[in-house]
Amino acid sequence: MPAALHPYLNFNGNAREAFDFYGEALGGTPTYATFGEFGALPEGHPGMDLIMHGSLEVSDLIRLYVSDYIEGMTPDGFVVGNNVTLSLMGDDEETLRSAFEKLSAGGTVQMPLEKQMWGDTYGAFTDRFGVNWQVNISSPAGE
Repeated sequence: MPAALHPYLNFNGNAREAFDFYGEALGGTPTYATFGEFGALPEGHPGMDLIMHGSLEVSDLIRLYVSDYIEGMTPDGFVVGNNVTLSLMGDDEETLRSAFEKLSAGGTVQMPLEKQMWGDTYGAFTDRFGVNWQVNISSPAGE
């Protein structure tokens, strides 16, 4: 996938419930990975079973992604209305790096664009208009 724009929804502990509902309504089967499965939280953290990343692929054109909010993920905490992020994803590194650089200009970068534990290059920011964005550049197979 060269580059695509998808909504990424954040929930305050009920991402699984919401995405199961959306899957039934839209006719898709959600998939999930928890913070515990990714080893993203210390052992015994109360958020281990919360969703770190989930996807609902209904068709080539209808794809939603989801995560539960963990304290400290955003500077303002969980705020309904700010819980939708526009997610640029794909393997067109030049296009996606350029989009990150240009869209984040004058905004606030929460996470610089860099290699992550799941193998892809990822970064997140809020643009100068208050819109939340993330960019995920897929790693070539085998890396």
